[in-house]
Amino acid sequence: MEQNNQQPSANMRLLSIREVCERLGVGHWMVYEQIRRKALKTVKIGKRRLVSTRALDEFINAMER
Repeated sequence: MEQNNQQPSANMRLLSIREVCERLGVGHWMVYEQIRRKALKTVKIGKRRLVSTRALDEFINAMER
């Protein structure tokens, strides 16, 4: 059995869409559009859609390029 060597960072957390909007300074429609385009990765827990701090950092880095 293959083990996943990626351990979650102690400071990595999941952000709500509202928190992502606040960090990016944009509205929720913009965030959902980026999710729909698969530019921003999310996880779904129950009915909630959440964004890891790592995924948000990757999204920002990609936008800077």
